[in-house]
Amino acid sequence: MSTFDLDEFSAQVARPDDEYRLAAEERFAALDLPRDALGELQDLAGWLAAVQAQVPTRPIERAKVLVFAADHGIASLGVSVLPPGTTARRVASVLDGTAPVSVLARQFGAQVRVVDMGVDADESAFPAEVTRHRIRRGSGRIDVENALTREEAERAFAVGIALADEEADSGTDLVVLGDLGVGSTTVASVLIGVLCGTDAAAVTGRGSGIDDRLWMVKCAAVRDALRRARPVLADQIDLLAAVGGADFAAMSGFLLQCALRRMPVLLDGVVSTACALVAQRIAFRAPEWWRAGQVTGEPAQAKAYERMSVTPLQNQRVSAGGGAGALMSLPLLRAAAALLAELPLPAPAEEEPKPDEHISAAATEPSSADGAEG
Repeated sequence: MSTFDLDEFSAQVARPDDEYRLAAEERFAALDLPRDALGELQDLAGWLAAVQAQVPTRPIERAKVLVFAADHGIASLGVSVLPPGTTARRVASVLDGTAPVSVLARQFGAQVRVVDMGVDADESAFPAEVTRHRIRRGSGRIDVENALTREEAERAFAVGIALADEEADSGTDLVVLGDLGVGSTTVASVLIGVLCGTDAAAVTGRGSGIDDRLWMVKCAAVRDALRRARPVLADQIDLLAAVGGADFAAMSGFLLQCALRRMPVLLDGVVSTACALVAQRIAFRAPEWWRAGQVTGEPAQAKAYERMSVTPLQNQRVSAGGGAGALMSLPLLRAAAALLAELPLPAPAEEEPKPDEHISAAATEPSSADGAEG
């Protein structure tokens, strides 16, 4: 059993405030615009009003991209076309500002924070702030062994909780949840497959752009890992230890604590989506605090969205990782917040005088003849 009281998350995570969603709908209805003229932006504004518990909404000014990075032992089977060392290089590109997510973050005025949970590289390769939460270097091959020990999974889960508290306490008003890691889409497929009760073929995608031969290798790896996952499905920490990884455990804890702290999150790819599905298993109301930033094209992601009743904001099919795809939805959220807050309500119409008031006023005015006689 978990040393975390996972039931406590379920008890403490509340739904966003529906009264503010309704107030947003009423405000839009009062505008001098045709009904539903702003389309999906109205629904998005209503969600923001509910999570902020405020109408009009506050502008999103302190958005942050959190990128959780780790390598996965399953990559040694050749389930990815990416060579060893790719994760470390991609982390370095985010840190030096040359990664797609870095470029988009500058464009949209968001900060980027990288958290190394298990990159297969020397800790000296990155700044201490990046590696201070690292659990281990890489993870086990989940088709034949556990990704983590139980203790490592609990530590990683606790790191995610602590990071959510750090961001909430520092004033972050929206998180874009990204990831980097070779082999991570295979791990995500296993988690989504076991939580949705599907077979390997239904959740195994092309990931890094693999061909048919590598897809069959990846599908077999997912199948074998699913067999190992089913016996531990009842305990989410055991599940993350068996077929997850330090990044998956940390992101799952992070998402739950964000829901508890009322901090909205944009999900990016299949990895963050898999973690959201794990978190939903712990606290069924938690997904109402998150929105799906985009569709990547991974079949497992579509399965998870369907299970959580989540509709993605965009269909950009960006698979660059790091949160780049979901970050494209940040302008949509900002636009929705601005429209709800800044569109002026029409001025109250002046009442026209009633007919008897005209008659009464005329009766009291002296006639011109009366004026002449006086």
